[in-house]
Amino acid sequence: MTSAYREEKFGYQTDGLTEPVPEYQAGQEFGHHGHIAEDQLRRSLSARQVQMIAIGGTIGTGLFLGTGKALSTGGPASLLICYFIVGCIVFVTMLSLGEMAAYVPVAGSFCTFAGRFVDDSFGFALTWNYWFNDAVSTAADLVALQLVLQYWTDTFPWYALGLVVWVIIVLANIINVRAYGEIEYWLSLLKVLTIVIFIILSIAVNAGGNTTGTYIGGRNWRIDDAPFVGGIGGFASVFVTASFAYGGTESIAITAGETRDPARQLPRVVKNVFWRILLFYVLSALMIGLNVPYNYPGLSTKTAKTSPFTIAFTMAGSKIAGSFVNAVILTSIVSAGNHALFAGSRLLFTLGINGHAPKVFTKLTRFQVPWVAVLFTSICSGLLFGASFIGAGQLWTWLQNIVGVSNQLSWISIGIASLRFRAGMKVQGKEHLLPFKNWTYPWGPVLAVVLNSFLILVQGWSCFSPSFAPVDFVSYYIELPIMLIMIVAWKLIKRTKFQRASEMDLVTDVYTKEDIEPEEKGWKGKGKRFGTLLCF
Repeated sequence: MTSAYREEKFGYQTDGLTEPVPEYQAGQEFGHHGHIAEDQLRRSLSARQVQMIAIGGTIGTGLFLGTGKALSTGGPASLLICYFIVGCIVFVTMLSLGEMAAYVPVAGSFCTFAGRFVDDSFGFALTWNYWFNDAVSTAADLVALQLVLQYWTDTFPWYALGLVVWVIIVLANIINVRAYGEIEYWLSLLKVLTIVIFIILSIAVNAGGNTTGTYIGGRNWRIDDAPFVGGIGGFASVFVTASFAYGGTESIAITAGETRDPARQLPRVVKNVFWRILLFYVLSALMIGLNVPYNYPGLSTKTAKTSPFTIAFTMAGSKIAGSFVNAVILTSIVSAGNHALFAGSRLLFTLGINGHAPKVFTKLTRFQVPWVAVLFTSICSGLLFGASFIGAGQLWTWLQNIVGVSNQLSWISIGIASLRFRAGMKVQGKEHLLPFKNWTYPWGPVLAVVLNSFLILVQGWSCFSPSFAPVDFVSYYIELPIMLIMIVAWKLIKRTKFQRASEMDLVTDVYTKEDIEPEEKGWKGKGKRFGTLLCF
């Protein structure tokens, strides 16, 4: 919450360190530093929900369907290496983000950090970019329903199912944040169990437990053009698929504004990201490359029939494998769309709070849900979904490219914000107050910035070879000029200034080590009403 907005809302000013306490009224809850939290989101997400959302909430079509296309275009080695490299980038990025989010747990997360620790114009452009990313992601998931539904029938009106799912996730997001959290918990649990079963089953299939009874081993790494297919272009193209698959991992920090005990829970979530990457992505990529040949018929069509997960179950002799995996993919789409709409609406709420969007987006229900932001984001997603009539398969590919690049821009921004954040903490002598420290600093954030910048430039290689594809080129690189234009325009219009380390706001909405009480005392993370009025 900005100082200007606090002054407008409550009629008092802040000296940057402490804030006068307005008169307490019955039924209202105080947030940190004593201001009434009636304009803030309610911390209703439990540790159980946040942990499961972090583990499986963002697993969706990128892993279940995208890995098949990546295998066919890049080969098994490219699939494994690219997923491993992007996984490492995501891990160091999440450590940097977790450090900031545990200290300043706000709904805007890294988008707010970019404005607070770097430049307001940077935060403005990043938040709008990521909001659009979430709106596109929701639409992409609705479009993917057609690809999944084709497994069972080609006659059912897939857009009708898309509308039904759209209504369900809108209701889940607008009723109560607990409804969102509970839906995500059970859908994420189903995805996690499916992937664990897939990995165990894949090991058995590779060892000879398949319909032919033959040992597979590394045979599929030696056929024809394997293990690398399509040369440098095929290798580079897998990066955007991997970025799309990992995309949304960083958005778990957006739940910080509605998480109980964020200073304790977010570090736990971040630490679990390593195992999530290793188990769900890298091991899955390895087993897919070992068991499924890159030239498997129709592998690049991105349908449940040719999903590597379906193929693995089929190889094990399961007659209902296709329907089972297809049902899991269907629930994954609902889950991913639900999570994207949640994140997008919270970012739009943050835009309104920070003065980057109309204040109407800050309107809350009695359950403190930003209902205007939810409706506006969902309507935009619905309009993008309507554009799928031009051709679902092609549109899904374009949307995947846009979202993948947008994710990488967000990871770059997190690295930059992390470097500036630690510089400010050092200059202001507050590093000892961090509830969680990023042990990869400073090389981790630097690595995230450099590698992601490189990936953004090279992953569009395929649109230049063998011939130039203008539409693909636009989908790969359109985000770059848009982001730059927004930064420059907002800076010129608002005359924003680069945040110096000594002038950074490291007080507002802060949770420090002193705010964390032992769990056995029963603190639920809602903030001590009067004990943290003076945090420093």
